[in-house]
Amino acid sequence: MRVLLTGGTGYIGSHTAVALLQAGHQVTLLDNLSNSKAAVVGRIAGITGQQVGFHQVDMRDLDALTHALADSRAEAVIHLAGLKAVGESVAEPLRYYDNNLVSALQLCRAMETLAIDRLVFSSSATVYGVPEALPLTEDSPVTVATSPYGSTKLYIEQLLMDAAAANPKLRVALLRYFNPAGAHESGDLGEDPNGIPSNLLPYITQVATGRRQVLTVHGDDYPTPDGTCIRDYIHVMDLAQGHVAALDWLDDHPGAHPFNLGTGQGHSVLEVIRAFEHATNLTLPYQVGPRRPGDITASFTDPTKAKRELGWQAKKTLVDINRDAWRWQQQNPDGY
Repeated sequence: MRVLLTGGTGYIGSHTAVALLQAGHQVTLLDNLSNSKAAVVGRIAGITGQQVGFHQVDMRDLDALTHALADSRAEAVIHLAGLKAVGESVAEPLRYYDNNLVSALQLCRAMETLAIDRLVFSSSATVYGVPEALPLTEDSPVTVATSPYGSTKLYIEQLLMDAAAANPKLRVALLRYFNPAGAHESGDLGEDPNGIPSNLLPYITQVATGRRQVLTVHGDDYPTPDGTCIRDYIHVMDLAQGHVAALDWLDDHPGAHPFNLGTGQGHSVLEVIRAFEHATNLTLPYQVGPRRPGDITASFTDPTKAKRELGWQAKKTLVDINRDAWRWQQQNPDGY
């Protein structure tokens, strides 16, 4: 199948491109390069031995987006593009609403113009807000998000559900990610954020290489066994395979359908730090800072639905996540 991958040079997009190519799909990448590097295109080709098309486009530009989509001759779209830092969204809500919501709206318009009816959307576990109970399932209530980032995901899900209700041909998978981490096992693809990382693993690995002096743990007074937040960390290549499975599943399933993608296990921040130290025989300097706006105490999923309907489940462990993230950072100490 010919697939357009928005946010295709980003962290999740680049790994998803590899999984799609290795599954036999044809891939075109689209990205505005605001938080990624064009060098990623060559890295993907190096891993897979296949060339990929690339369009540098701001998705809010409907004409440019429609042209790129038409040029790709896409039969399906995987939409991963968007601003994604929880704390930053609290400080810059208008920027997040403008970028994320307008991009999704313009994508729907372009797809409608070109009669493309398959879409996999990169949503987030943040749509569940502060969980009423754990583990989270697709039947858990979605509610007022704890950050503007989470709100944009919730509103885009509603937009896509409404669009699917109005168009019986439209097929949408809403993939609610938990916490992607790790890197491709080759060490050629990984997470390379601009500035201070907002995600835990790249922060850890940058401290381990000496690129940053100390790791800041955002709060140790949460009601958890060690006082730090608990999250469901999923290896990025497991997550990438989830997109491939969802794309295949859409063939026979009109409408909009949510799926939680996670491991089903929660790990605290301090647990992840200790696991990294154990995997690398390093000692990480860290300090405790204040809580980060928008963070919740704990979040992890029951991934039964994805296993039952998509035939997908996470296979890699926290050890794999730490090992692969460290390999990536060692081979690329300054990123791409």
